[in-house]
Amino acid sequence: MLLPRIPRIHTKIGEIRGQVFSVVSVQNSVKGNDRMNSVAAKMLIGVLIFGVWLGGFSAYSADTLLVYAGAASKPPTEEAAKLYQQQTGVKVELVFGGSGSVLSQMRLSKQGDIYFPGSSDYMEKAKREGDVFRDSEKVIVYLVSAINVTKGNPQKIRTLKDLTRPGLRVAIANPETVCVGAYAVEIIEKEFTASEKAAFQRNLVNYTESCEKTATAISLKMADAVIGWSVFEHWDPARIETVRLPAGQIPRIGYIPVAISRFTRNREAAQRFIDFLAGPEGRKIFEQHKYFVTVRDAIAWLGASKPVGGEYVVPAGWVKK
Repeated sequence: MLLPRIPRIHTKIGEIRGQVFSVVSVQNSVKGNDRMNSVAAKMLIGVLIFGVWLGGFSAYSADTLLVYAGAASKPPTEEAAKLYQQQTGVKVELVFGGSGSVLSQMRLSKQGDIYFPGSSDYMEKAKREGDVFRDSEKVIVYLVSAINVTKGNPQKIRTLKDLTRPGLRVAIANPETVCVGAYAVEIIEKEFTASEKAAFQRNLVNYTESCEKTATAISLKMADAVIGWSVFEHWDPARIETVRLPAGQIPRIGYIPVAISRFTRNREAAQRFIDFLAGPEGRKIFEQHKYFVTVRDAIAWLGASKPVGGEYVVPAGWVKK
């Protein structure tokens, strides 16, 4: 995670060298006690190096933001970050992955200005552990679970229970680290009998590492079906098709929240980017990518009102170690 900072550090080293040469020139021009001048110059060089180095990090936090994001928002977030940089000059570095995985990365590295998970589940964990500032949280868009299949639906998958058919290749995201995988498990646990769940698990060919890789499993025909988000179809409309689940099989509507990380070096700059995402320009980008920008939109697509957000605990034993 430190690699993006290296070029700036090298630039600062060059600045330090230039300043040191200036100090040495001053030192050589000073008359008097050589030893005293040498000690004074060394002290000045030390103070100068520390100041320039510290200033470098201050400049970094002012013109760069580091965002740890669940891949559920990847296409529109990349577009929004690019537009924000064009408008403000602030570079937004994006680290995508499973929401739980990127949260762990943020904690271990003690870096990051913004946490942007793919569901409320992981934001609740982040708030509980003090990884984000609670008062900075905003909801950006909403998500609805669905079955995603290859365009044209060659396996004729129409219902959830079709995923238990022998020989079918099914994938879900890792429910222990990826929000869409947890939603899939929540649906399976609610709808399947023990024998149906066992048949479904026999068909599992992969636990993917992120929302992006879950959608890619269909795009690359690595699976016949996944339990993902309805929006996956719009990530790759030429190769992915959505099979809607009945409203009665959807326990809740998901949403994508964002908040300022407690590790931020510039809370004000982080807040400005969040305000951009939640504002008219940011929401327009998400809407163009076919995300539900209001809960009413999600309810209209689903055809029924459902609980929104919340947190689901995946039962033990789903992912075999």
